[in-house]
This record gives sequence, C-alpha cells and structure tokens, in this order.
Amino acid sequence: MAAATVIKNVRIVNEGKISEGDLRISGQRIERIEREITPQANDTVVEGGGRYLLPGMIDDQVHFREPGLTHKGNIASESRAAVAGGITSFMEMPNVSPATTTIEALEAKYVIAANCAYGNYGFYLGATEDNLEQIKRLDPTKHCGVKVFMGASTGDLLVEAPQALDDIFRESPVLIVTHCESGPVIARNRAELLKQKSIFTIDDHPRLRDAEACYASSSYAVDLAKRHGSQLHVLHITTEKELSLFSAGPIAGKHITAEACVHHLWFSNQDYTDRGNLIKCNPAVKYPSDRDALIKALHSNQIDIIATDHAPHTWDEKQVDYDKAPAGLPLVQHALLSLLEHVKQGRMSLPQVIEKVSHNPALRYAVAERGFLREGFFADLVLVDCESSTSVTHENSLYHCGWSPFDGVTFGARIESTWVNGQQVFDGQTVGARPEAMRLRFAR
Repeated sequence: MAAATVIKNVRIVNEGKISEGDLRISGQRIERIEREITPQANDTVVEGGGRYLLPGMIDDQVHFREPGLTHKGNIASESRAAVAGGITSFMEMPNVSPATTTIEALEAKYVIAANCAYGNYGFYLGATEDNLEQIKRLDPTKHCGVKVFMGASTGDLLVEAPQALDDIFRESPVLIVTHCESGPVIARNRAELLKQKSIFTIDDHPRLRDAEACYASSSYAVDLAKRHGSQLHVLHITTEKELSLFSAGPIAGKHITAEACVHHLWFSNQDYTDRGNLIKCNPAVKYPSDRDALIKALHSNQIDIIATDHAPHTWDEKQVDYDKAPAGLPLVQHALLSLLEHVKQGRMSLPQVIEKVSHNPALRYAVAERGFLREGFFADLVLVDCESSTSVTHENSLYHCGWSPFDGVTFGARIESTWVNGQQVFDGQTVGARPEAMRLRFAR
C-alpha cells in the first residue's frame, strides 16, 4: 500500500463551516478527517500550522487552446499553472482549431489530456447549427456539457437560428452552457458609435458589448430553457440587468443557474486606462455598479458559481489597436488568490468562496466524489496561508503566454500546497511531477 499523508493542524473549510483538525490521505482519497489524527510509522506528515485547507477549485470554464492554437497555450502548460493556483479540476471549451464539434474530436482531446494534464479534466462539445446528432450522442456520465455560443463567436460555433436553438434546448442529454451576447445588438451599438467617432478604443468595449447585448441573449436562453425544461448554465454574467433572470437560493433543485468570473468581480471599466487590451474580454468588463451587483448576487445565490474563463493570448497579440486585439486573458494561476483578497476585504466569506468554486460546480455538474472534503472522496486539496502574500510579475507567471492581467498586484494570501488525487503537485514554490490526473465522471 502506498504511504499515507497526514496534514496536521489545519483549519478545514467545508460545507459552510471552518473547523480545526487533521486530515489523512490514503492513496488517492481522503481516508479520515478528525480533530486529531496520530500519524502511523510510514506516514508523511505535513504541518499545517493553522493554515486553511480547502477543497480544490473546480473551474468549469477554461480555454487551454489545444489543439491548433498552442502558440497561446496548451493543456499541459495551462493546467500546470492551474494547479499552482489551487485549481484541481477543469472543464475546457471547444473553440480550438479545428473546433470540437464531433464526438470523435471531443474524445481526441481526452486522449491528449490523459498524457499531459496536471489536473482532472473534462471537455465540452461545441454546438453548431447542424450538429444536433452529435449532441444527442453525448453521454451524461462521461461528458460535462455542450457549449452554445449564442450570438457572438467566430467560425461555425455561432448558433443564432431559432430552430437550431430550439432543437438543442429540447434534445440535449447534458447540461447546456451558454455564452450570451446578442450579435445584432452589438452591430447596432457599433453603428451608433460610428456616428460619433471613426476609431474605437478599449474604453468603447463595454459600450459596444453593453448590458442590452448581454440581456437580449441571456433572456432568450432562459426563455428557451423554461420552454423545454432544459438544464441551463449561463456563463460569465457581467451586468446588473441580467440578474433579474435568475432565482435566489441554494443551487440544489435549480435547472437554470448562473456564474460570474473572477476578472468581472475584480476589474471595472476604470481599469482600462492602465490595463488596456490586457483586460479586453467577451463579455466585456463593465462598470463598478455591475461589479458590485455581481458580488451582492453571490450573497443572494442568484450567482451560483465562480469560474475563470481563462483564455490566454500572446503578449504581442494584445499589443495592437483595440479592434484587432483578441478577447480573453489568462487567469487560472491567480483566480483563487483574487477571491481570497475579496475575503480579506470583507466582501465575501471564505466558506462562501468555497461554495462557489468547489461545492456548487460539483453539485451543478454532478461531478462524482469531488468538490468537498469528505471521507472517501478524492483528495483534491489546497493549503493556503492567508497571513502571507503573493506578488504577481511576468517572471513568476506559469502561463505559456508569460503574462497576467494581475501583473503588479500583491495579493494578501499564498497557495502553500496543492494535491490532486492524493498526490502533492505544488509545494508553494514549484510544480512537481505530473500527478495521476483523471477524466472527470458525472453521477447523473
């Protein structure tokens, strides 16, 4: 039997409570959680020193760029950065090259991940206006969901035809996740702004992709889900207006849920002056009032999940005029740290953060045996020191693209260790040998 690990003297954050105790890992799983555990002769002992022990973050929205866009990032590099940031499981999006629109292409990504991923992995199938038969082949126990770009995308992943959307919402055997921005509203906004100016800048981004563009699309998605009884999860909500579409209360029993992303909880349009295209993303970073409304909605549980929408581009790709700059930013290494900063500033509690990044993703996707610190569950763990600090620089970025939108920020916490399936993969300084990461399974 493999040697066990006992993590001593930690404050365990789990299921709404913080309790002092020890945790023992045996093999890939949590064997015991008790007030005090006496290590056995061959156990590895990790002294927690009163630090916080958390379940690993389950990030349900990342873009790791493989295959086809690996000059920006790849599954190995970005999942390596993710575990250094406390993310132990991820679900990756289909807008790669070629796009993941068939079951065969989907399974090919699982083969890549099996040989290089540092965290546990799932992949979405991308919906098109003519791949309904592929969507119907998805297995609820093996596949996390189908991604629908409703209104604003590139290539054949844009789905706007009403009949195609009706068919997808009626027939999908798995959770439908949506990017909601209305292409016609964005085009109308662009035409109106062109009457005032001939060259757009980054300051125009939240005006082009405004609250109406988001609401027109997200309300359509919610209406479709209500009409067909679909399981719907609306990604990266950015506006106060959209919050009226979602019910408050616990996630259990909901068939329509919503999520916010860490950068929309951190930045506002006021940051465009300093960060420029580095924080250009779709949907756009909006206004302080929207950011405040999102944080309030986390408390009311209108927002159920927090994710990253990690989407790296090279530094050079961002150093161009606004209209030519791609949308997206790298986030997985510093996402949890940014949320711990909200805790430090009193905007959220630590149990609330863990509910939104670990418990609720596990519940919404029915991720099997993960997302909680429970005996018998897989040992996906993060040890954090909330009395230390982490300064973000180009030099300590682990992203393939080599930069972070948080460059220059000092967070008031530090990721001390990360375990994936019982194996310590990050020791606070370096990412070690690749763990035995697993394909996520879903208890549906």
